[in-house]
Amino acid sequence: MRTGWTWLLGVSLGIGGCKSPVDPTDTPAPIVCELAEDAASPDFLQHLGCVGDYDHLASLPLDTSIPGARSAKVVFDRVTGELYFQNSEKYPIHHAFCSEHLSGGDLPFVPDLAQFNATEYFSPERRFILAALTYYEEPDLFVLEFSPYDTASAEMARTLFDAVQAATPFVDILHHPTSELVANNTDAAGLPTITTGEIFAGIDYQPLNLATAIGLLRFVDAADLDTAYVDFRDIVVLDEVPNDINVVLGLITEQFQTPLSHVNVLSQNRGTPNMGLRNARTNPELVALEGKWVELTVGAFDWSIREATQAEADAWFEAHRPEVVQVPDLDLSVQQVVPIETALDTGITNMRDRIRDAIPALGGKASHYAEMATIVSVPTPDAFVVPVYFYDQHMSTNGLYDVAQAIVDDARFESDPAWRDAQLADLRTAIRTAPVNPDLLTAIEAEMGAIGLTKARFRSSTNAEDLEGFTGAGLYTSKTGEIGNPDKSIEDAVREVWSSVWYLRAVDERRYRGISHLEVGMALLCHRSFPEEYANGVAITANIFDPTGLEPAFYINVQRGGASVVKPEPGVTTDQVLYQYDRPGQPAIYLGHSNSLLLGDDPSVLTASELFALGQALSAIHTHFAVAYGTDPSSFYAMDVEFKFQVETPGGAPELFVKQARPYPGRGQ
Repeated sequence: MRTGWTWLLGVSLGIGGCKSPVDPTDTPAPIVCELAEDAASPDFLQHLGCVGDYDHLASLPLDTSIPGARSAKVVFDRVTGELYFQNSEKYPIHHAFCSEHLSGGDLPFVPDLAQFNATEYFSPERRFILAALTYYEEPDLFVLEFSPYDTASAEMARTLFDAVQAATPFVDILHHPTSELVANNTDAAGLPTITTGEIFAGIDYQPLNLATAIGLLRFVDAADLDTAYVDFRDIVVLDEVPNDINVVLGLITEQFQTPLSHVNVLSQNRGTPNMGLRNARTNPELVALEGKWVELTVGAFDWSIREATQAEADAWFEAHRPEVVQVPDLDLSVQQVVPIETALDTGITNMRDRIRDAIPALGGKASHYAEMATIVSVPTPDAFVVPVYFYDQHMSTNGLYDVAQAIVDDARFESDPAWRDAQLADLRTAIRTAPVNPDLLTAIEAEMGAIGLTKARFRSSTNAEDLEGFTGAGLYTSKTGEIGNPDKSIEDAVREVWSSVWYLRAVDERRYRGISHLEVGMALLCHRSFPEEYANGVAITANIFDPTGLEPAFYINVQRGGASVVKPEPGVTTDQVLYQYDRPGQPAIYLGHSNSLLLGDDPSVLTASELFALGQALSAIHTHFAVAYGTDPSSFYAMDVEFKFQVETPGGAPELFVKQARPYPGRGQ
């Protein structure tokens, strides 16, 4: 188990740690601290004699995209030639320190924050060279990091690096370029450098959702989840990131996850701990507790686990039962296929109320899509909605509600997961084989013709998904139907999506959240399919690693072609980008790269122009929906967005299409 922030003086710190003499017969230079261990932390130091001095000044970084770090901001004053390590707990940003300690008297005055940022990160005539000295615990490294948007030259980088190295004789530091902008600008300095990927390679712990839970610890192979029947009182250790998993109280995967994977979005929605841990299934602490009740805590920089009693677990669960999700009653008054441009009541001026008013008839996904489609600058495919009325009609006319009610009422429904799974499979088969109202099929084909489609994607849109505080990510399915194709008929696609209301994972999620199964209805959001995808991805319109808002960015997870980014195949990696769209120069910080690009391709999935087009759309979506969901300045606000890039004409440039936007619950919310 990781133990958090500890200093072991006299113990080698590996690559970035305490220096060893070149000749073992030499006498090593003594480590002389500037401060006593129990001394009060000063506002700054100009020399660090030992790691204890660093500990007095370092704080948790604003951005936790790479876990297990502490950071001390550094300032080099080009006017005086002096270097400062600032107390980063007291002064979390450079401007605060410079304003108090390096302004006025015999020194030039430090301007206000806006002018300071515009000059000191971007001007070649800047007074200060600014960076941070960061320690990454697991790979055991001290690295110098410029802000991703900083345009510091190679000469500036060399000046600061040499000054910091001279002032920290106890350690060999490395330069960590935090963006391609920084890497390109500082390359000529010839600094000893380590990449983000190399840092991640030395990290064993990945915090995904920060929370605590007490449950039964179980080890399961991801491939066996269909028959292992995990329960919502379980904390599960898996070898790989699963495509889907029924609701559990906690999740540990040996394979690292992407923050926007379905299993992590669901963990965030449930408020349950989720983490990656290399070699978790052979971790001695976890192995010793397998099959026992445990308390698991996932923190931003460390994790802990201890054995608990069943009485503790029962008491904890009773105290932390999730609030019952109040799904809106079905509105069966809308009895025709609805073009997306008429889906919302434009007479309702309050956006939040306008969306809520549409969900009972059109479901959460379609209602949010209809609102997004009103944003002129966001490219959305033409679409229409099959309201919940037709799902209700299909279930009623064919006696399927009676079948579902009998399953739910049986005592084995709660106590026997294998029985529950088998009965639900039979119900889905009945839904998929019962005839669909032919008038509906005629109406769907007519609406497809009206927007120029012979093939359409039919997507789930229940009244129990994409709600505020409950996304239902990954619970249901989408299918493609094609006019005149018996192998991919419209009828089969419609019935398949309807039947996913009764997937085991969806039923178990509703059991956990206290949602009545027979109060859920399925509408269908229908638009063009994307058979020849150039790229696809998901994005969050805020920096999920920085709840303070001081390091704004869009988090983007994107892959070439149609390969899933939320449910990638084992071993497949994607581009993971923090795109600082609102910063000058718009730096892109790559936390990971796709391993699916062909030799000779660009190093990244999206080109700079494609990334900019996506940034424009994300900015417009974030601003538009802020009126409904971003009104509380004390709460994390972001939208969860799905997008595609498709080459529409031979030899043409890939074009952006945005296909979903919904409120994002936030890390640890």
